[in-house]
Amino acid sequence: MTSLKTLNDLYIEQLRDLYSAETQLVQALPRLAAAATDPTLRQGFERHLDQTRVQAQRLESLFRELGEAPGGHTCQAMQGLIAEGEEMIAQDAVPAVKDAGLIACAQRVEHYEIAGYGTVVRYAEVLQRPEHAQQLRTSEQEEKDTDLALSSVSVAVNQQAALS
Repeated sequence: MTSLKTLNDLYIEQLRDLYSAETQLVQALPRLAAAATDPTLRQGFERHLDQTRVQAQRLESLFRELGEAPGGHTCQAMQGLIAEGEEMIAQDAVPAVKDAGLIACAQRVEHYEIAGYGTVVRYAEVLQRPEHAQQLRTSEQEEKDTDLALSSVSVAVNQQAALS
């Protein structure tokens, strides 16, 4: 564990946490997409995989600007959230009920990422890195948009699950 003596140290650590979270999601999203039976949900997971790759690249570019390496940290929270998603995938459930559960797991992930990006946006602002803040704000908004898309698809999926 690194020593946190300045806000900049914390900023870098939090960026590493987000990078770890994004790279873990790149591995997990294809499994979620494969488990989804609702075509809109499956397509949403596939779109978010592409977006997640771009978000990881965005973070890599910030690390290059900072002269820091992105690795060396594992986001334990994301590991846990992904484990919950894996448990849902393994459930013996009616397809619509499983899809509703996958949405719940995915929204927890999105809320974690929204919180993480929101935090580093504020750090970047205080550290007077407006270009970083803008890039991070873009990722934060993408996570919010994904959360809204999941909420939207959940309306039909939850209705189907209720009829199961």
